[in-house]
Amino acid sequence: MGAIHHDVIVDAPRLPREDETLPGTGVRYAFGGKGGNQAVAAGRLGRSMGVPVVMAACIGRDGQGDHALTTLEQAGVDIRAIQRVDTPSGMSVALSLPDGSYGAVIVSASNLSLDPARIELPDRLDWLVLQNELPHTTNRQVARRAKQAGARILHNAAPARGSPNEGSVHADIMVVNRVEAADMLGIGQSDCDPEQAAATLRDRFACDIVLTLGANGVVIADDTVAALPAHPVAVISAHGAGDAFVGALAVQLARGAPLVDASVFANAAGALHVSTPVDDRGRITNDAIAILAQTSSR
Repeated sequence: MGAIHHDVIVDAPRLPREDETLPGTGVRYAFGGKGGNQAVAAGRLGRSMGVPVVMAACIGRDGQGDHALTTLEQAGVDIRAIQRVDTPSGMSVALSLPDGSYGAVIVSASNLSLDPARIELPDRLDWLVLQNELPHTTNRQVARRAKQAGARILHNAAPARGSPNEGSVHADIMVVNRVEAADMLGIGQSDCDPEQAAATLRDRFACDIVLTLGANGVVIADDTVAALPAHPVAVISAHGAGDAFVGALAVQLARGAPLVDASVFANAAGALHVSTPVDDRGRITNDAIAILAQTSSR
């Protein structure tokens, strides 16, 4: 369950200064939103791994909403829980920089109209995947129902909530990046030691923590704290890398993989995502991810 956005991605030489109009070098339009991207990543992998994926979201009755439904269905995602309203579909404007980094602004629009009471949970629900682009009350309400139905909660706490404890949905596993971890702990990024941060967040939220570090790999805090190295790949664009990671992680968890093994697989999915041209990312296969994952040092 999560937000769906119509993404406008602009290639720019750098971020503009205040009041500056900066010429870009390209533009493309894409399906987006953390929830939507994670559902697509999970759907593509799950389709060949025997893991069905259902998406709960709210889109507008507009062309962008129509495109979102088509994208989800093509990825193998069940759209039975998608709601439609007269409010425009959500959107995002992202600036993609030459080094692969990016910055973005989102407008939630129809996503804020998602009615949690209308969401029918699948008969067999193993994992509910959540992010912070929907209102916290919506996440909490559906998470409570999912827990009662026997499901576990994978919470990608992104973007970070204003209050360190506001984002709690009583998750079983929480995924954050270094920026989000620092915000949740109320410290500066330069003061955020990944292993200590992961351990502190695990104690605070009483759940396992996966702290993603991009080119510096992943730190996992469950019974112990372990670091997984990143794969040395040439980055084309980091846009959506975290969502590719979470989608792959969810599929492996649903298949019964231990958290470390699932994270190794997800780490490889993220590496392939950032090093693959945007138009070719839909053709990344679970076999390719598995081969790259086998080279991981544990």
